[in-house]
Amino acid sequence: MAEALFSFEQFELNGIQGGYGLLEGYEKDISGGKGKQDHLFGMEDWEEFESLCSQYGLFQESLPEKRAQISKAQHQPLRSSCWTLDEVQFDTVSPRIQPIQDSKKIEEPIHEPNREKPYPFSISSLELLNNYGGGLKKLKAENSSNVSSEVNVEPQRLSTEEIMRVAGARYMEFSSQRGDDFALHRHPFGFALMGLSQEETKDVELVHLLLSAAEKVGCQQFEGASRLLTRCEWIASDTGNPVERVVFYFAKALREKIDRETGHSIKGNGRKDLMSLGLGTNLASIAFHQELPFSQVTQFTGIQAILEHVGSSGQIHLIDLAIRSGVRWTALMQALSEQDNSPVSRLKLTAVTTIDKNEVEETGKRLQSFAESLNLPFSFKVVFVAEMKDLKEEQLAVEEGEVVAVYAPVVLRSMISRPDHLDVLMRVIKKLSPSIMVVSEVEANHNSPSFVTRFIEALFFHSVIFDCLEVCMSNDTQIQNRLMTEAVFFGEGIRNMIAAEGGERIIRNVKMDVWRAFFSRFGMEEIEFSEASLYQASLIVKQFACASFCSLEKDGKCLIIEWKGTPIHSLSAWKFT
Repeated sequence: MAEALFSFEQFELNGIQGGYGLLEGYEKDISGGKGKQDHLFGMEDWEEFESLCSQYGLFQESLPEKRAQISKAQHQPLRSSCWTLDEVQFDTVSPRIQPIQDSKKIEEPIHEPNREKPYPFSISSLELLNNYGGGLKKLKAENSSNVSSEVNVEPQRLSTEEIMRVAGARYMEFSSQRGDDFALHRHPFGFALMGLSQEETKDVELVHLLLSAAEKVGCQQFEGASRLLTRCEWIASDTGNPVERVVFYFAKALREKIDRETGHSIKGNGRKDLMSLGLGTNLASIAFHQELPFSQVTQFTGIQAILEHVGSSGQIHLIDLAIRSGVRWTALMQALSEQDNSPVSRLKLTAVTTIDKNEVEETGKRLQSFAESLNLPFSFKVVFVAEMKDLKEEQLAVEEGEVVAVYAPVVLRSMISRPDHLDVLMRVIKKLSPSIMVVSEVEANHNSPSFVTRFIEALFFHSVIFDCLEVCMSNDTQIQNRLMTEAVFFGEGIRNMIAAEGGERIIRNVKMDVWRAFFSRFGMEEIEFSEASLYQASLIVKQFACASFCSLEKDGKCLIIEWKGTPIHSLSAWKFT
């Protein structure tokens, strides 16, 4: 059949896929209240998806070589199996990422990352900042060059992450000079601030204050930390520039941590409340998905991979571990409905959930109506379990002759705090012998047992995220949605990651090499993404105005989505051997 492509514009109405703040803690099992979603969409909102194949769509056949020649990167050998879910650390460094090679015949938004950027990192002390200071000389040289050779041209403003790097280098040089807290920060530091604008200098000094406060909190010097935070809070704002907004949320989290450590009673969000942050269909989350490329790249590339593995089967059983709005499955339905050579006699979709059963059932009704409009034989089932450890193979009701595909979008990390739950889930999935299992996660390490290390890692990661939000959601009509996204999703994630400890610290992320080591315990083998899937990812990126800042890289067989060279999301495909 002809290669049909589906439209990406205004397609994904899913809740916040990235979440960044949905990963549970690792030490204890805790309970919480039920999360609640905003239900805004009825069947009328799905009608706009009926012409998805008109412009772009899922590839039904292999791409001709003349259309895409995306070379396969060499799979780098993993280090020894020193990371397991039985270890509390869950803390490693990823192998160096290999870029996807550009096609000469297709203009791919794929860029070689800046290898001088000191990311990723893994040092478990404040010396971690040295890893970020490496780019300082280059930044100063560039600024100096701009001033000397282009006197009449306004130099380009540093990104939020670059401001953090300059502040980190400045702080490390100051670390050998100890004195009165306030006198220290009045001291001029022309070396690190040379060539910076007045606003950039102000931002660097603000981050310097925040780093000082974090170090004092780590040393349990709460009185001094509180004084520094007072200055941060006076300057930072949740409506200011990206640096001010990042500092605002981290200062707020540090203040709460001080209150907790000094005996004030602070009640954190329950596990299910935090898990449900990314599951809503409110306007802020919709805007996030429409304007930022990360979730659409992972979802539609993953769906393309699933289609390639199950599309030729007559009986297909899809298992979604975090279905949310479920709109992504409409693309697969359309692709299946257009197949002439392999008509589908049965398409089943099973949604496994521990929260919001009613919302998932509503999603099923919308998908059922959509399938009927395509004359697809479709059935939907919700498997609700109070805890994932209660999941049984029989509940999924896989019948003989069905080809199974499992989709796990940013959900496995929610069980790292309770390895017995994750172990049960993986063993159940293994018994189903799925043709493919697609996994997407946040590609970051926010699970260090060291508070200062975790703080620095989270600070630099979120500086990239807030920079992305600033670039992609800067229009007047988007600002309110951006502010709500930052406050509700990322702000709450930062709060839990920094302020909470032990079982209450449920927001964590781990990197792809950690997942590889874990999956190997279940005899899972990583699958290479096809050229069609990689081309699909590049097409999606090009739909966004911010495409020049978003790059696609390969880490072995895994696809990494980056923002200005910093890994944000990973997408991988697996089979059981």
